[in-house]
Amino acid sequence: MSDISPETVVQAMVNNDAFSKWLGIQVLAIKEGYSKITMKVRPEMMNGLGVVHGGVAFSFADSAFAFACNNRNQLSLALDTSIQFLKPVHVGDQLVAEAGELHNGKSTGLYLVKIYNQHNHLIALFKGTCFRTTKPVVV
Repeated sequence: MSDISPETVVQAMVNNDAFSKWLGIQVLAIKEGYSKITMKVRPEMMNGLGVVHGGVAFSFADSAFAFACNNRNQLSLALDTSIQFLKPVHVGDQLVAEAGELHNGKSTGLYLVKIYNQHNHLIALFKGTCFRTTKPVVV
């Protein structure tokens, strides 16, 4: 949509994303239709059963999804998302989410996000479909 680099788009998104900042997300890699991010799990992210709250893991994956589907500087919004939790996550775990594009259409995109822990165990799978608008992320 523009000559603005994927990295510039994602940096602008991160600068304005208070929730991703609260999660402690750090961007590891960005390219068109792809993002890789990391975060460390903190005590305030635990639920009453002693594992990470599902909303934290979902939000982490959702940020990777957003960075991947918006980084061509075409504002894209979640249309449908789902997550499957495969292993528990605990305080101190270092998570990595990798979002990859499965389909890049004119009005929709489909992405798969894999979340791994520091032992390279797959702990969750997130699938997201986005709707592409005609607006830029960065003007």
